[in-house]
Amino acid sequence: MNQIIAMHGWSSDAAVWAPWERAFQAHGWHWISGERGYGSRSPYAPVWSEQSDPAAPQRRAVIAHSLGPHLLEATVLAQATDVVFLASFGRFVPEGRQGRALRAGLEGMRSAIGGPGEATMLHTFLQRAAAPTDVSALPPGPGTQGLTTAGRERLRADLERLIATTGLPPGLPASARVLIVEAGSDAIVAPEASRCLHQELGNLLEHAPEHWCLPNVGHALLVPHLLTQVREWLGQDQWLGQDQWLGQDIGQPS
Repeated sequence: MNQIIAMHGWSSDAAVWAPWERAFQAHGWHWISGERGYGSRSPYAPVWSEQSDPAAPQRRAVIAHSLGPHLLEATVLAQATDVVFLASFGRFVPEGRQGRALRAGLEGMRSAIGGPGEATMLHTFLQRAAAPTDVSALPPGPGTQGLTTAGRERLRADLERLIATTGLPPGLPASARVLIVEAGSDAIVAPEASRCLHQELGNLLEHAPEHWCLPNVGHALLVPHLLTQVREWLGQDQWLGQDQWLGQDIGQPS
């Protein structure tokens, strides 16, 4: 059985995966979306489905955006055969002066949650996530449709979790096949955090991760054909372990 567990990032929800779910299911993948429940959706912590024949070959792939890998249980990551990091990170706040400035900004965001500045803060965050594309291109989500009382507390707790990240999410197996998709114009994840993720994965994994950097693409990865490229990468059996700089159409390495 080929399975996907997908996890959205901070302030988002599982609805963001709808096109991915349709495409992967059409090619025989069993799709499971995690949900933090910031808005109207109920929270759901995903687990792998049991296979009727345990001896049969299994592919268990995690696809997670931004904070998403850190929102999964370590037991889920520990059983993954493949992991796709989409505009993600290990340690979010870099050390040094840059990290101090970023931490101060994050503390301001945390203070805004539940207060009169909440809507403005979320809108600013979504603008930065979409940039250089206009924020109107983002799918609807809790950041625009509203938070529930319980969801607001989860949003605050997950922001604190983001601030506290110090490295790779726990449970990631050294045997996993890993793809890093980096947004070349990411206004959310600092370049140093992206570099550290690549380095830490290189130190952990038995095989070097593959690295795609998408120029002129923002944190939200608003690239129509990215899901097809990721699906095709997951369909490969060989280890590539190479860096690729992909053009805007995500069609051919440049």
